[in-house]
Amino acid sequence: MLLFAGSSHPALANSIAKELSTELGEITLKQFSCGERYVKYEESLRGKDVYILQTSTREPDKDLMELFLLCQAATLSFANTVHVIMPHFPYARQDRVALPREPISSKLVAHLLEEAGADHVMTLDLHSSQIQGFFSIPVDALTALEIFAKYFIEKNIDDAVVVSPDAGGAKRAKKFADLIGADLAIIHKSRPQHQQAEVIELVGDVKDRTCIIFDDMIDTGGTPLAAKNALVAHGANPDVYVAATHGIFSGKAEENMTKAGFKEVVVTDSMPMDSINISGLKVLGVAPMLAEVIYHIEKGESVTEMYNKK
Repeated sequence: MLLFAGSSHPALANSIAKELSTELGEITLKQFSCGERYVKYEESLRGKDVYILQTSTREPDKDLMELFLLCQAATLSFANTVHVIMPHFPYARQDRVALPREPISSKLVAHLLEEAGADHVMTLDLHSSQIQGFFSIPVDALTALEIFAKYFIEKNIDDAVVVSPDAGGAKRAKKFADLIGADLAIIHKSRPQHQQAEVIELVGDVKDRTCIIFDDMIDTGGTPLAAKNALVAHGANPDVYVAATHGIFSGKAEENMTKAGFKEVVVTDSMPMDSINISGLKVLGVAPMLAEVIYHIEKGESVTEMYNKK
């Protein structure tokens, strides 16, 4: 196998390589003055299983175009298989036609990945599980639930309540609550417009309890801010935690998260966090899990069994 890194998250790629006791493959990545991108593998790929690490960052279109080029170049270089490791999958919130004349953007991304030459995709905590169905190639839809569970179990919070910030994330939050032995509460919210959240109702007992708001991503921070205000208004302990797999932190995120004043903001390194300045930010590594998945794939072993053993 050969492991290569796109430009989106070299630190994560290096961590995965270290876990696998291997080196990243040599590759040239650059952008011309006109804005077009260029990629070139600097070693033979013929007959090799090629793994490409390229997550979606705060510049998803750039990351995607580079990934498409990497996949096609590997295919044209006679790679045996092309495995895409994309911890944060872009356009995942655009998974249906919510309003007339809208595209299903995540479906288009799936089709373009296949057309570019991807044979297999690994991703982490998809916003919507139905995105798997947009692919006709195998997709390993992994989860960081165990990573978060280990972190919060070690904190030994006796009165914890896991809070889903919306009804759509209730199933994910319930799994997490079960893992750490906590109760569950659900917030029902509406979105008057894109990237704005408005709390309508809270279901569950949070009075005098320590709440952990749990979601798949934090973008502008509007949802966790509104959720914390609602929890405190219902008598919850003001020391509220928020945890999410993908810390996008775009727009007014730093302002909103600072205003909310969370006890801790816990995310994974599915995206680069170097430039993020948020009080209480804790970043959990996903490289050991991703490396283990790659190891199982190379050995022809079940990835599901990997989770069952834990």
